[in-house]
Amino acid sequence: MIRAFALTLSLLLGLSGQLHATEYKIDTAGAHAFIQFKIKHLGYSWLYGRFDEFSGRFNYDADKPEASSVNVEINTASLNSNHAERDKHLRSEDFLYVDEFPKATFKSKRIEVDDEGEADIVGDLTLRGVTREVTLEAEMIGHGKDPWGGYRMGFEAEAELRLKDFGIPMDLGPASDTVEIIISVEGVRQ
Repeated sequence: MIRAFALTLSLLLGLSGQLHATEYKIDTAGAHAFIQFKIKHLGYSWLYGRFDEFSGRFNYDADKPEASSVNVEINTASLNSNHAERDKHLRSEDFLYVDEFPKATFKSKRIEVDDEGEADIVGDLTLRGVTREVTLEAEMIGHGKDPWGGYRMGFEAEAELRLKDFGIPMDLGPASDTVEIIISVEGVRQ
């Protein structure tokens, strides 16, 4: 699943003087970051959605990628599945219960890079008041100078979450008990 991480990692190691332990702010203002999800609707089709409001930072250490870190905060009420009535239901007590739990957070605890150069970002996800350790399978997309004089780095990550693990009471059947999260972020070096 993680295709170019090993090649990119080796390139970055050659640039370690430039990138050593660098902080990046996730570019949500420029709409270069997305947190999306998909879940099977009763097992018949895929339902897609996203969170429109979130913020975060990541630190990347090219010399020691396992020492890098990620922190993200999501406004759960910003859920958007392109259908107002469905969004109202997804924000309710049946699902995210945003009145009681307006924020979700992810804080990395460790990053594991294996011999093939694949990276797992292991961290605590707090959603609906429940904190669980989850693993994001990550891939570096690229990095470099931007046209405005800054420096950017982008990643994509995926995870699969069981709804019941986070106290979500709604049961749509066994085909719909997990949700796939797809995170694509571009960070601007600070």
